[in-house]
This record gives sequence, C-alpha cells and structure tokens, in this order.
Amino acid sequence: MKISPLDQLSSYVEALRPIIYIDHFDFEAVDRLIKATAGDKIKIYEYNEASGQVDFDNKNKIQDYNLMQFLAFFDTGDKYHCYLVLKDVHNQLDTPQVLAGLKSIARRTMYEQDFYITVFIVSTKLVIPVELEKFITVFDIPCPEQREIRQVIDAYAKSYNISIEDKVVDELTVSFKGLSKFEIRQILNLAYQQSGEINEEGKELILKEKEQVIKKTGLLEIIKVKENMDHIGGLDNLKTYIRAKAKIFNNLGEAKKFGVDLPKGILIVGMPGCGKSLTAKITAGLFEVPLLRLDVGKLMGKYVGESEDNLRRAIKTAEAVSPCVLWIDELEKAFAGVGGTGGGSDITTRLFGNFLTWLQEKESSVYVVATSNDISKLPPEFLRKGRFDELFNVDLPKDEERRQILEIHFKKRGRLTNGIDTIKLIKETSGYCGADIESIVRETIEEAFISGKKDITTDSVVKVIQQTKPISLTLKDQIENLKKLLEKFHMKPASI
Repeated sequence: MKISPLDQLSSYVEALRPIIYIDHFDFEAVDRLIKATAGDKIKIYEYNEASGQVDFDNKNKIQDYNLMQFLAFFDTGDKYHCYLVLKDVHNQLDTPQVLAGLKSIARRTMYEQDFYITVFIVSTKLVIPVELEKFITVFDIPCPEQREIRQVIDAYAKSYNISIEDKVVDELTVSFKGLSKFEIRQILNLAYQQSGEINEEGKELILKEKEQVIKKTGLLEIIKVKENMDHIGGLDNLKTYIRAKAKIFNNLGEAKKFGVDLPKGILIVGMPGCGKSLTAKITAGLFEVPLLRLDVGKLMGKYVGESEDNLRRAIKTAEAVSPCVLWIDELEKAFAGVGGTGGGSDITTRLFGNFLTWLQEKESSVYVVATSNDISKLPPEFLRKGRFDELFNVDLPKDEERRQILEIHFKKRGRLTNGIDTIKLIKETSGYCGADIESIVRETIEEAFISGKKDITTDSVVKVIQQTKPISLTLKDQIENLKKLLEKFHMKPASI
C-alpha cells in the first residue's frame, strides 16, 4: 500500500528531519500540504525571497527582513515549536551566514529539548550545499495516480456540465499520467475552449503541451520521427516483438483495464551500424508517441546532488510526457565508471543506482529503448531479467537482410533495382553492416550523377563496394570479442 504525500511528510517531521527540501513549482499545493501537516497546533512562519517575512495564509508582508535576520530571530530563542517555510532561497544557500543559521537551527532541533523547528525549503530548483547535505531530506510531491486523475476529469466535466465518453476518459487518464493536477486542469481548459467539448482529439493537444515541458528542461531532446518499419531491412524477430507491444501502447486505457502490465522497455546490444538507433525511432512511430533522447552528459552538475536532481527531473519530464519512448543511445558510455573510485565515478555510480531503481519500479508508460555497442562495458545489473522486458542481440545482416537493405536505400533515393544483379551484390557485401550498405548506395548514385550516367549498373555498385572497407574489417577485433561475450548471455536474436 502506497503512503500518501501527507503521511510521508508528517513522518519526516515526526522523525525530526530538520530541513525538508520540496522541489516543486506549484507553491499553493505545497502550502496546502504543509498546512495539513501542521494542523491547528503548529505555527507557520514564511520567508519569501521577494518580500521578506510574510503571513503564511494571506501572504501580506510582515517584516522587511533579509534571510540571515529571519533565521537569526528564531535561532536566538530558547523554546520554539514551529515551521519555517523558506521560498526561492536557493541562490542564498552558498552564503556563509545563511548556512550557519540553518545548521544551528538544524542541530538545536535534533539535540535540544523544547526546541523543534522544521525548516521547509520550497523552490523550483534543487541546490544542496555540502555543508547542509546531512541535514536535508528531499521530498518529492508525486504526480496524481490514475484514480486521482479521473477524479480531476470528472470534477471538471461536472463543473462545466459536459459529458465525456468513458473510453475518452480512460485514454485521457493514461495520457495525463505524469502531470500535476494544475497542469491537467489547464489542458482541459484549453481543450474545452478550443472545441467546446472533451473528446479523443484532446490526446493530440496533450501531446503538444507535453512537448513544451520537454523543451523547458533542456535535459531531454525530442526527436522527430519520419521512419517506419519499411525503413528496416531484416531484424524480423525484433520487428515482430515491437509490433506486439504497439498493440498495448495504441490502446493503453483498454490494456490497463484488461489487466495488462505496462511494458518497461528493451535493451538492444550488438554491432554498430546495424539498425539499433533506427529501431528506437521506429518504435516511437509505431507506438504513436513522442521519442525522447536522454543525453546523460547533460545530467552532470557541479553541486552535491545536482546530477541526481537532473536525472530526477529528466525522469519526471519523461513521465510527464508519457506515453513516450525514452531512447538512451550507447548505454555503456552513459554509465562508464560505475563502481570505480573518485568524484566522477561516485556520481556516475549514484546516477546508475537511481536509474536502475526507477527502471525496476516504474509504473509509468515510459518505454525505454536502450542501445549498446559494447556489452563488455555494461554493468551486469542491466542484463538481469526485470530491468528490461527483453534483451536483443543484433548481428551483421544476413544475405536476405542485405538484399532488403539495398532495396530500401535505392528506393529511398528514387531508384529501382530491376536492372541490378542483387544476388551478386549480396555476395560482394558479406560482412558489411547496414550503415556500410547505405554509404555504398549513396556514393554509387552520387558518382553516377557526377559522371552524367542515367542508369545504375551492377558493376558501378560493385566498384564502390570494393572501395569501401566493411565494419567487419575496420572493427575486426572488437566484433570478435563482442561475439564471444554475446555467447555467454541468453539474448534473443533480432534476426530470424
């Protein structure tokens, strides 16, 4: 049974956690939660960066204190049992006097009788100085559950006296997952103002609004998907698997009602240039959801806890945009150094632990597609069942797959292969990956244009093939080592 935010926050206060950091944009919602925790017995004092000390209930200005004076006033007293709510003070948390005041209040709360002050730092940015790290507890206000989301939709429909079909409510409930109640009401308002009703078209509006959330964070990149299944040659096992999962994602509301567990994601390991990244794009297209790319390098911060907070924000953003596909390319590079020693390795290890916990326990409709070229550098925890729904091994394309890849890239450039001996080209391209073959087709057509030839011949393609070194030669040792490693793991082959 999940603990409610109110019960969780109350337990922190009762456990004498001296400083509770609430990273949230909706200050009104935070105020209601703090007030409910305080009840009628505990007095609440608020300091606002813009106004100084204000009345917690009506926000009227009381004293033109600065933060140091505000903290000093309470620190000099002998007996206090109250809450201090500090809003938007993250820019002052590197000031020595402020740090000293917070540390003094925290220590007195923990060790002195009759002195109980819980400090709430409320801000939209998480900044934890080293000096306060041991005193601070980070509290996340979770997004509403599906039951609560449905209540918001029902209440909105009732307030405007409008009728919403049950099927539409089911789909909207899933689509709203990851958004706050405030954001849900805003989108419902916009949908109703535009069309005078709430219908299935509202899903498109939700998607557009969620794209705004992505752009604001700067931690995730939204990728426009143009590719479809016809752009992948071979990988039939992998394509069949993705098509099956698409049936769930295209009907999330009905699937949840039926009792289907939300898919977690897949890990695709194997040769470079063999369609792993393309699969991530096609998955999003087939699921009809946005594709988000996570650049782990952007997560690294200079303050204690900043990197972990960036990861938390990235995950929150992905969940706010869900249903979506979260693509982590070259996973082995993202978490290089896990288990090592030193500052950088310690941060990476903590990030890895946080990410792994989320992957294991997530209940949102964020489908993770992780790709890796080098399984030897992957932490073994990724390869255990339960992290991903399935692990796929992508090998160099077989004969029929290379024929399909050739046809795809010729067709993509408006050329047919009718007059080309594809059997000969298949033999000539043994050991070539999909990226090699695309490069060959591109260069062949370019050379024909430059030389003024109208037709593409078998010999002209063979000539370019002979000038192109395949990946099986340029990365020979790496590929041999990878094949030996893959034999030790029970992964599904992506190809038949």
